[in-house]
Amino acid sequence: MTKSVEILYENTEINVTKETNLVLAIANKLRGTYKAEDYQDVIIPMVIIRRFECALEDTKDEVIEAYKANPNIAPKVLERKSGHSFYNTSSFDLSNLQDQADDIKGNFKDYIKGFSANVKTIIEDLDFIKQIDKLDKANKLLLIIKAFANFDLSPKTVDNMRMGYLFEDILRRYSENVNAGDHYTPREVIRCLANLLLAEGCDDIYQDGKIVKIGDFACGTGGMLSTINDFILRKNSSAKIHMYGQEILDSSYAICLADMLIKGQDASHIQQVNTLKEDAFPDDEFRFVIMNPPFGTPWSGDKAENGTKEAVEESDRFKHRVGIDGPEITMTPASGDAQLLFMQHALEKLNKENGRAAIITNGSPLFSGGTGSGESQIRRWMLENDLIEAIIGFPDQLFYNTGISIYAYILSYNKQPKRKGKVQLIDATKFYKKMRKSMGNKRNELSNNHIKQITHLYADFKENEYSKIFDNEDFLYKEYAVYQPMQRNYRIDEERIQAMIDNNALKNFYDKDKIEEYQLMDPLPAKEKKLLDKFLKNQPVYEEIIQRMWENGATIGEFKGPKRFTKKVKELFEDLDVPTGVINNIIKSMSRMDKTAEIQKDAKGNVIPDKETKDIELVPYKQFKDEYMEKEVLPHVPDAMVFFEEDLNKKTKGKATPAIKIGAEIPFTRYFYKYQAPKSSEELLKEFKAMDSELNKLLEELG
Repeated sequence: MTKSVEILYENTEINVTKETNLVLAIANKLRGTYKAEDYQDVIIPMVIIRRFECALEDTKDEVIEAYKANPNIAPKVLERKSGHSFYNTSSFDLSNLQDQADDIKGNFKDYIKGFSANVKTIIEDLDFIKQIDKLDKANKLLLIIKAFANFDLSPKTVDNMRMGYLFEDILRRYSENVNAGDHYTPREVIRCLANLLLAEGCDDIYQDGKIVKIGDFACGTGGMLSTINDFILRKNSSAKIHMYGQEILDSSYAICLADMLIKGQDASHIQQVNTLKEDAFPDDEFRFVIMNPPFGTPWSGDKAENGTKEAVEESDRFKHRVGIDGPEITMTPASGDAQLLFMQHALEKLNKENGRAAIITNGSPLFSGGTGSGESQIRRWMLENDLIEAIIGFPDQLFYNTGISIYAYILSYNKQPKRKGKVQLIDATKFYKKMRKSMGNKRNELSNNHIKQITHLYADFKENEYSKIFDNEDFLYKEYAVYQPMQRNYRIDEERIQAMIDNNALKNFYDKDKIEEYQLMDPLPAKEKKLLDKFLKNQPVYEEIIQRMWENGATIGEFKGPKRFTKKVKELFEDLDVPTGVINNIIKSMSRMDKTAEIQKDAKGNVIPDKETKDIELVPYKQFKDEYMEKEVLPHVPDAMVFFEEDLNKKTKGKATPAIKIGAEIPFTRYFYKYQAPKSSEELLKEFKAMDSELNKLLEELG
């Protein structure tokens, strides 16, 4: 074991059952006026207001006195008097509002107006003023104010860590249908990630007065930021920690901002901005980034937020070099899942000398996408630049809103020498304990001992049952296209004619479906009208082609090569105005693969590959092509022809553009798979007989 690694846990077991029960009791008072899923529209703002009120309680009179003496007093002066970066100048609070119940709505709004601008922004973002009107109309505003006035949320009683748990529990209870990964991450998972981030490569954070910037660009309620902040301070109490976050959801952003204000953080460091569209902190780099981006969030297409696609494609954050000497391109994953975009953003924001990140994902970023896909090239870029330290596979049923397995990437710009050129995979899928009571989809949790085991597996950097170490290149591969030589027979018969019609093989000459579509269009655009006229003009010729093939095709006979067959087909249509391209498509449609046919060659004598026999072989990057082909392909297809990217250039605007044929995938589960032999036929027969006997007994009992 690496004894030098200090495992940090929360000082005490956090239990917010008492506070949660109080919130639930208050929420029940909304029954009849609100649907249960809408309780949060009132509960969340009121919890935030009460939290601010309790935090300001000791200095409230001094602030009011200063404000009354000079209503134009500078906000900074009031902040100093309040002892926080926020204040309230109203003489009202939730308790004395009850004494003037005749105008409870007006007085409550005046009380809210008394907050400093940063707090009012939170309340406005939650659209709470509208809820005040609704509560007053239902005669429930006084009832709710009275209930919260008796709810002790003072920082002296409920510290910031405990308050974070309460906020998250409220969100969980009233947001059961949110997407997987939204809002927040279980605290024991965050503690595990924080331990992994601080386990090595962090000697600098022990410096006296060290300034540490932490970023979470999908920060939810701020739980990740708060946890790693707490862990660093316990390692170095003199550290000056600055927490930055971006969050798009109103309620999560409001809670995070409120929590950061109470912690004394700069309100401008928490922004309600779509990270995919904008980097809210373009001039900042971060010592640590810790994130749980939402799973399956679209960045392009109809379901994406307007402008996201354009912002992603124009941003330098997602532009990287393909290979060591290749061109720089924008690397984007499939349109329906932005996880790898968030990962790229995290790497962009890290300090390039010693930045470290912990990013949670589902399994998709490990292996999704083909060779030339954005996902594959993003993985390739990270591996070729040696940015992945470790990937940890966690158990399923660990999150509140999804039962799927999750993974954590540990990324670094300053790997320890032992990790250079390496990636460590840690299988922690069996490290969990069952919860006594499920919470949504969460039925499993990590114990302190599990966190310790995982952290030591990482820090020890040794191979064992749960830890595998690979070279970066082990996850890279080359894609080869394998073809068989062009060997085809040619004849005209009913089956081939019908297949040609069904496949619309002559659609560029005549397309019945397009004719029907265009004839229903009103008005008909010029381009479509031109095509319609063309198809209608070609229709008699097309019908004559088909008719002659039905009537005379069989007389042509079968050929083992294209030359004589082509001559016969041209003779069949010599009196018709049939373009060469149409003739070629007919010949192709009338051919079938035949290994007894002649091997076709081009004018230079080179064997022509049959494109319809194309197969793909993914050859490990370290393995020689010929060695792989001899072992894996040629025994099955002795005449296989193999091509790589330099042979598969495609023309783009007149220029040859090589296809990307080097990819990357990380098949995590494959490396930890353990074969389990199936039961023997004797065992299965024995079990079947036992079941049959039991069934017969039951039938006898039933008469």
